[in-house]
Amino acid sequence: MKTTISILFAAVIAMSSAPANATKLDLSTMSCKQFLESGDDTIKLVLTWMDGWYKGDEDNAIIDTDVFVDNAKKFGTYCGNNPTVSIVTAADEVLGK
Repeated sequence: MKTTISILFAAVIAMSSAPANATKLDLSTMSCKQFLESGDDTIKLVLTWMDGWYKGDEDNAIIDTDVFVDNAKKFGTYCGNNPTVSIVTAADEVLGK
């Protein structure tokens, strides 16, 4: 149920901020450099998706904005220092449990 809520939340954000000619994002192939250069809307979307993904089914459906911002800063710093690394690897390093 919690995963469904996270997915729905991400979808609503994606639809509300997606341009008319939306593109598909393959996060498995996106590098940190591509992520950092992708624009504000894409960065927000990916960070929100990752927050839900790494919480999994175990956590409550709560977004702690302090934790979210802290994790986003850590992720941005990691990606800035490792531009060729995939964002999946970066997320595992920064957000993985």
